[in-house]
Amino acid sequence: MSWPEFAWPWVVVLLPLPWLLRRWLRPLPPGQALHLPHPGVALAAVERRPVRGARGWWLALAWLCLLAAAARPQWVGPPEAQQRSGRAMLLAVDLSGSMRTDDMQLAGQSVSRFEAVEAIASDFIARRAGDELGLVLFGSRAFLVTPLTYDLDAVRAQLKGAAVGLAGTETAIGDAIAVAVKRLAGLPQQARVLVLLTDGVNNAGSIAPEQAAAAAKAAGVRIYTIGIGATQMRVPDFFGMRMVNPSADLDEAMLTKIADGTGGRYFRATDTRELAQAYQAIDALEPMPQHGPALRPRHELFRWPLGLAMLLLAGLLLAQVRSAREQMA
Repeated sequence: MSWPEFAWPWVVVLLPLPWLLRRWLRPLPPGQALHLPHPGVALAAVERRPVRGARGWWLALAWLCLLAAAARPQWVGPPEAQQRSGRAMLLAVDLSGSMRTDDMQLAGQSVSRFEAVEAIASDFIARRAGDELGLVLFGSRAFLVTPLTYDLDAVRAQLKGAAVGLAGTETAIGDAIAVAVKRLAGLPQQARVLVLLTDGVNNAGSIAPEQAAAAAKAAGVRIYTIGIGATQMRVPDFFGMRMVNPSADLDEAMLTKIADGTGGRYFRATDTRELAQAYQAIDALEPMPQHGPALRPRHELFRWPLGLAMLLLAGLLLAQVRSAREQMA
């Protein structure tokens, strides 16, 4: 059987404080304690009676309860394994103008590429409990919108609140990789992963994708790239409807080179099913550990002695008010 522990046991040195204050801080005579503006008016000295009886014991017990609460009693539980992988993973999502293209199917309805990414990525994020996750959004420029965190709800909320064109209408793949590598490289030695999703070709930014990939390899960052976009789409023209390839601009050779050069893998997602399979494959390639470092949960118990002290003080106050009313009656 385990007993409660105190986080701040040194609080016990305050135990004699009320007695010391009562001994050192003697009350002033009535004439000095209260200034009377009318000459000739004086206050009679009142005999100072020590606190005795039940009232004194109640005050002492209330003070002990306050000290006990201040010492922070805690109930320490048995060691529990924590699901912390020590892995840091960043998601880099393309918000360029082409992500508005409605060539994806989700639940039988046509949706834009970004809507499909948002839906599938949310499920992927939920399965990464134990990883530190962050979010990079890029278009003409790249931004780290969610720093690495264990709060997966915050990452999902930022992704849900994003909008196509928010970072510009072009595609700065190299800048997105550079932003992610800068954030991941500063961490302790551990597995570092970047999942980059785009539907186009690098046509903006100040850093070439090949240069950014070389920096990622040097920093030990594995990059998984996902090329999204259907291969066929019916569009209206002057003579009716015709079939086009909406992913003609997708630079698959560059995305494959980036992934292979950093120890990652390239995935092609022409629909939501393949996009979900890509995320499942990344889950399998970056498995979660079965056990993390063991921690002992601590449950705070200070509320109980604090509540008892408040009840004692309230009872003393009510008793004093009742005694004063009886004396006035």
